[in-house]
Amino acid sequence: MCILLRELRENETELLKDFLYEAIFIPEGVEPPARKIIEQPELKIYYEDFGTGRADHCIVADDEGRVIGAVWTRIMNDYGHVDDETPSFAISLYRQYRGKGIGTKLMKEMLALLKDRGFERASLAVQKANYAVRMYENVGFVTVDENNEEYIMVCEL
Repeated sequence: MCILLRELRENETELLKDFLYEAIFIPEGVEPPARKIIEQPELKIYYEDFGTGRADHCIVADDEGRVIGAVWTRIMNDYGHVDDETPSFAISLYRQYRGKGIGTKLMKEMLALLKDRGFERASLAVQKANYAVRMYENVGFVTVDENNEEYIMVCEL
């Protein structure tokens, strides 16, 4: 396995739909939702017209020509929204590539890119039961708010 991190190419933006679906946290024993869930307005904001906003950035993990993971940001009114200057994160890897450190590398690469582009912080929302909470903490995110199901986390750049 030879993983290359690179920016998303213009002709690959449709992949964001696949990775958005993969990013949906499904607790143990729960049936996954139908794929059409990503067409709902609160999820379309993650990919619709991607590349048109100043905080629209995407880094993919490429395994010998196959994109197997993605981290992307944009300023949007999503679950992790904290203000109109802070990009929100989305990250996803195909299941068989999880737990190998690829997500951490993607996160660190994106945080460095955002800092280089002049952003002061980034945010995300994560379900409390999601094992990725520890990874987010390890790369510098801290919980700034929470509700019954999710943590709202911010990373100061």
